[in-house]
Amino acid sequence: MSYDEPMRLPAAAIPDGCRDWTAGQAAGWSAAVPPRWTFVRLRRSVAAGLTTLALCAGGWAVLLGGLWPFLAAAFAVYVLWVLARPELVWAGAPALLLALAVEASSQPWVVTAFAALVVLASWAVVAVRLRARSTQFDRALEATGGVTATLPVADQPVLRGRFLYPLGLVVLALGVLTGATSGLWGTADDRRGAWVAAFFVAGLGATALASAWFGRRRAVALRRTPAPVLHVLVRDDAQGSTEVYAADDPAALRPLFTVDLTSFDGDSDEEDDGAEGDEDEDEDEAAEELERLLAVVDDDTPGPVREAVLYGAPFDGAEVLVVSADEDPDQPPLTEWSTGPVRPLSPSAGRRRIEREKAREAQSRHLEEQARELAEELAPAGVRRWRAGWLDWVSAVLLVAWGGWLCWVWFTDSGTPLWQLALVVVLGLYGAVRVPVKLAWRITADRTGLWVTGLRGPRHVPWEDLRSARCRSFELKLRWRDDDWAIAAPRWTRLQHSRGLIHPYDALAAELTAMRTDPALRPTGESTAPERGRPLWPLAVVLALGWVVVVMAWR
Repeated sequence: MSYDEPMRLPAAAIPDGCRDWTAGQAAGWSAAVPPRWTFVRLRRSVAAGLTTLALCAGGWAVLLGGLWPFLAAAFAVYVLWVLARPELVWAGAPALLLALAVEASSQPWVVTAFAALVVLASWAVVAVRLRARSTQFDRALEATGGVTATLPVADQPVLRGRFLYPLGLVVLALGVLTGATSGLWGTADDRRGAWVAAFFVAGLGATALASAWFGRRRAVALRRTPAPVLHVLVRDDAQGSTEVYAADDPAALRPLFTVDLTSFDGDSDEEDDGAEGDEDEDEDEAAEELERLLAVVDDDTPGPVREAVLYGAPFDGAEVLVVSADEDPDQPPLTEWSTGPVRPLSPSAGRRRIEREKAREAQSRHLEEQARELAEELAPAGVRRWRAGWLDWVSAVLLVAWGGWLCWVWFTDSGTPLWQLALVVVLGLYGAVRVPVKLAWRITADRTGLWVTGLRGPRHVPWEDLRSARCRSFELKLRWRDDDWAIAAPRWTRLQHSRGLIHPYDALAAELTAMRTDPALRPTGESTAPERGRPLWPLAVVLALGWVVVVMAWR
């Protein structure tokens, strides 16, 4: 179906008086989007990297400058709050400033002043972001014209926070345990480092609990009274999130915000055990739905534009409910709750997002066309094989070099603690398992399916069981009916685009996709045992034993 013809909702699914959220009204809402420097759409990987950097800096300050371990860990957790949970900064910033004042006498004034300046600046940034939320909320309410409606599933149990609550408790308990056992470490530096880790892990647990509380409170508030409603258009992007568009933007040219959504069956806990036949049917339906969702996630192209009703006034961090037309016209409307906060897009960010999306689609089509031509030429040969190349060897060398550097850092001084020794051995054993796969992986395609090498030997994947072959970031991933397989190697996307180069994993994924979708392109012969590869576990055992011997000798 064309993007110019959105999939329509039944009239009964649209509340009476529900207004279109037009592009003109949405432009005013977008004008209130927080500036980029407030970290409103910071990537999770960047947030994790900056938090880790802050933790490492704090750890060095503890070991070299005598900083209080609690303060070092608190600063790292505070950085995470600024980037990902700004609501907590209102309590965290004053507490951190107080701790800095208490510790000021034992630290150089330059360090204390710099840390205080960072806290005050970040506090101001968060204030700007939260103030923008209020403006967005008011403009969204204005667009609704005061029209509200009761949520269609308001009587179902609130699932928000069910994962984060137990996770937060477990992580918090782990932090307490780490602190309780800090006295068991051998040296004073190790004990101080253990306290930094304990406070940081406990802070992460507390952050998870706070996030669960915020999400659940907003979800309950959305159900408590009739919610504001807006008539919009939605589309699932290639990463599985939902993009929301103005009601008069059927070509999906300007996304307003993104939000992660999920649907659930709220009656499952209340139903009787029932007949076994009904249970089997439910399980089959659930399996089919899971396969459909996985297929959507694995697809690199966005879904169709669908008509929807948005319950709840959207703003940065809001909880919403979306009732939208299902991609299957024969299915009833899809009701989905937000599993994460609303993340607005500025007009420029929205345009860049669409441009990147079109570029990915064009590249994917070009690769699949090339792969189809190649498959048509080589299919009569009978069997196709792919194996590790120079990029995989580079990846293996980097992994081994990292392990060697770790040994050198920890073992240059005498008296290496036992926990460091155990950690190095465990990491080495992990490398011993991964390196053989990186060096000797092989995929063989014949008329029956794929043969994928592994530690225990080649696994057979019939063509009808193969679900997808996709390249995401550094990773090539194959997914079939009951399992998956992945391999990673370095990638330089910008250099590849500027030079017109094709990453080997992209080419392989495109060719396997062409064979999966078109049986005429599959090889016609049947592979032999030597062509399929051998088990890799003997090499893994040799590497593992060699690593243990080297570590013991070096120590």
